[in-house]
Amino acid sequence: MTAAAEPRRFRPSLWATLITVPTVLVMLGLGTWQMQRLAWKEDLVRRVEQRLHAAPIPLPSAIADPEALEFRPVTVSGRFLNDKEMLLVARPRQGQAGYELLTPLQRPAEEGGVVLVNRGFLPMDKRAPASRPESRVEGPVTVTGLVRLPQPAGWLQPGNRPGAESWMRLDPPAMAASVGLETVAPLVVEMTPDPARGNAPQTGMLNGIQPLVEMPNNHRQYAFTWYSLAATLVVVYVLSQRRRTNPAS
Repeated sequence: MTAAAEPRRFRPSLWATLITVPTVLVMLGLGTWQMQRLAWKEDLVRRVEQRLHAAPIPLPSAIADPEALEFRPVTVSGRFLNDKEMLLVARPRQGQAGYELLTPLQRPAEEGGVVLVNRGFLPMDKRAPASRPESRVEGPVTVTGLVRLPQPAGWLQPGNRPGAESWMRLDPPAMAASVGLETVAPLVVEMTPDPARGNAPQTGMLNGIQPLVEMPNNHRQYAFTWYSLAATLVVVYVLSQRRRTNPAS
């Protein structure tokens, strides 16, 4: 005859309980926090989408709250200071390495000071101003673009180096100081594409930047991961703490 399996009873040890319960609570808290972040991110995406599709407004002469203008389409008028242009290292486009060309725009005194305008992609072989005389726009201009704010450097992102010929990330005050400008708006107007500016489909050279806001939203997956880990740990805890009972006791 086969011996009957000994019955088991859930009898957790003190140490297993002291380790498991706080850990599960932390995991549940992290999952809940990610769900809160999900709601915040979805609301942010909706607000950004509304701003992106709003009609352009004139860029205010005084900018007290730059964040209120972020991602807003604006118009700004003035004259390009072509002798003070700067290069920002860009992602490769259509297999070409290159830069984004930032040119300070001097607004009329009554409309504010200098604003940096990102005029779009510049292939590496067009780095020298002499190779692109068409970029030296003279006289009054009106630019339509998207307001972008400088972002903190990423953990692995190289920082800007004083005196370097190109910049790794946006930093309007430092950029202005490097070309002898005392004041500059704390933002950049990212010029949007305009077919009237010329036919440049091969390189997109200086034809603005297509409005694109990358806002990763992985909070739902993160929440699911934390909740799943919590559930798994509870199951492991329960199964591992079931002990054989002594029928004679």
